[in-house]
Amino acid sequence: NKVVTVDGVRVKLQIWDTAGQERFRSVTHAYYRDAQALLLLYDITNKSSFDNIRAWLTEIHEYAQRDVVIMLLGNKADMSSERVIRSEDGETLAREYGVPFLETSAKTGMNVELAFLAIAKELKYRAGQQADEPSFQIRDYVESQKKRSSCCSFV
Repeated sequence: NKVVTVDGVRVKLQIWDTAGQERFRSVTHAYYRDAQALLLLYDITNKSSFDNIRAWLTEIHEYAQRDVVIMLLGNKADMSSERVIRSEDGETLAREYGVPFLETSAKTGMNVELAFLAIAKELKYRAGQQADEPSFQIRDYVESQKKRSSCCSFV
């Protein structure tokens, strides 16, 4: 469980991490049905994890709610010397599926908070959308925040 504050409102996120492991495959369909958002990660140092993203997205589109929020994350951005998946490849795949994209590092924390905050903002916007309220676009928000913090990504 993680609680984040979005525009002065506390949003509780309940996070399930299956790490893409085969032993969780039988229960993931049930999680897809109830999920409001899914963070789909691949390892930038592991080509097969990236190659599996399309299969995961196919499953998500088959089993998840139609309006589920999906974000694609390329993890281990701190290991750029071992990178085998270019950032551009992640961006291209995200654009193809119409989802926001970030590179993250669980080790350094780079963009981890941003990923959760962007998801929480989108969910809050959808839950309390008012007719006169300007629309929230998660991809635009992620892009603006990436540009804002690009000077110091690894600090």
